[in-house]
Amino acid sequence: MGGADTGTGAFYDAALNKRQALMGKSGPSALIKNFKVFSIAAFACIGGVLYGYNQGMFSGVLAMPSFQKHMGEYDPLDPQADQTKKGWLTAILELGAWIGTLLSGFLAEVLSRKYGILVACTVFILGVIIQATAVQAGPNAILAGRFITGMGVGSLAMIIPIYNSEVAPPEVRGALVATQQLAICFGIMISFWIDYGTNFIGGTTLETQTDASWLTPICLQLFPAVVLFVGMIFMPFSPRWLIHHGREEEARKVLASLRGLDESHELVEIEFLEIKAQSLFEKRTIAEMFPELREQTAWNTFKLQFVAIRKLFQTRAMFKRVIVATVTMFFQQWTGINAVLYYAPSIFMQLGLDNTTVSLLATGVVGIVMFIATIPAVLWIDRIGRKPVLTVGAIGMGTCHLIIAVIVARNIGHWGEQPASGWAAVCMVWLFVIHFGYSWGPCAWIIVAEIWPLSTRPYGVALGASSNWMNNFIVGQVTPDMLQSMPYGTYILFGVLTYLGAGFIWFFVPETKRLTLEEMDVIFGSEGTAQADFDRMAAINTEIGLTRILAGDSAEVEQVATTPSKEKVNEHHESV
Repeated sequence: MGGADTGTGAFYDAALNKRQALMGKSGPSALIKNFKVFSIAAFACIGGVLYGYNQGMFSGVLAMPSFQKHMGEYDPLDPQADQTKKGWLTAILELGAWIGTLLSGFLAEVLSRKYGILVACTVFILGVIIQATAVQAGPNAILAGRFITGMGVGSLAMIIPIYNSEVAPPEVRGALVATQQLAICFGIMISFWIDYGTNFIGGTTLETQTDASWLTPICLQLFPAVVLFVGMIFMPFSPRWLIHHGREEEARKVLASLRGLDESHELVEIEFLEIKAQSLFEKRTIAEMFPELREQTAWNTFKLQFVAIRKLFQTRAMFKRVIVATVTMFFQQWTGINAVLYYAPSIFMQLGLDNTTVSLLATGVVGIVMFIATIPAVLWIDRIGRKPVLTVGAIGMGTCHLIIAVIVARNIGHWGEQPASGWAAVCMVWLFVIHFGYSWGPCAWIIVAEIWPLSTRPYGVALGASSNWMNNFIVGQVTPDMLQSMPYGTYILFGVLTYLGAGFIWFFVPETKRLTLEEMDVIFGSEGTAQADFDRMAAINTEIGLTRILAGDSAEVEQVATTPSKEKVNEHHESV
């Protein structure tokens, strides 16, 4: 076993060293160098705009008097109304997204990442159309429409990070996946200001405001959804998906086009063969373990998703990935970010801004500061790394929560006498959002997208994203009751959980910057798997010629073979 460990480690070390010499530094210059890939990923991130817009838009709609007329017992403005029902109006989107996420692994594998995005857009558009009928149908149309819309955004939130990570070269992969979060923040920002503007249609009171004030922001979602649907028709397939489904020549052409290099370029050849080797390894492993599922039919793929999910829990290395993905997403949601985004106007009213227009204005600032704060993550995340950014961001958010809790505890019921205290709490909410914007917003999704091997990636990302959506649903559902029954205790709870999230990242999550998706096997300990797996991968690497390209000469291989793989990767991290 020890010999296999060293040999496989040496092979990955040779691949790592070779690629580092060829690909150059990460950062803004790398985005310029890979502008074509960046533009493709940015377009796909319209799906993030849809998610962010939908997420932010509804918080403003909930605060509009004209919306109240059609909600009956679900009235979001009546402080005496059932807060649990108010929570359902918001949280049912996340319940739909949870289901959509679980189904999307199968769609992304069978239809491709590209066509999976098209299906998700169609579902999203259908949900928006149903919501637009709420003038006649009432709360049931909002509930049904938001559930269906949620299935669409849940699918988009899962498939687009996979697509972006698979078209991206390692030196900008984190930046391109972070672009998804930037798009979400952009959608949130514009939704808040659209709500602020449409709130004046007809007036700002229950007697004068027209239904167009809330129907307009709901229906505006259709435009970017249609643009994404039409544009994705012309986008390339994921080269990783193409290779895994036997379309190798097409994959090589797509990969070369994405990198802006000739098909014969050494960097294209190395990346192509690494992807192919991982794909062959997974196929042959499945053929040996589950021979009845070796044919890549749709029905076998559907059954295989349950086998693949079960497989995630069967080895220590894969279970560590499960823990990292699901617990990271748990802590992302329990920072309280979506409590702020879903109920910002209500929160600001509770902090003393008792005018709907002023609370919507303060909510608009939330969108601006979050968008601006996310930009540094896109530019620098591949240099700084994931762990320090997540840890610092969590400490900052937790501190903001505790400060808000103190302010609320001292001034609750007396905001009119201490307006400065209310604005101080509002500023802490804005600072909280800034800390989230550069850290847990983009970085959590980067980790979930990049840690999985090829065959389990759709299911692994789905598992992590389902943790996000289920906790998102719980937060959205319980926040109105929490704010009513424990006004300052809510912030204490979020603050303590956020501090725990910082500890989890620092002590349990490995650094993953600038490693290829295949090299994640090294840092998660997969070099300790069975001897047969090592032999199979070694045979594949030799069979397809990757060993010969990476070896260069025997001296290089002998040199890297003397250093254990994890040590080499750690040395690489320190040097970067």
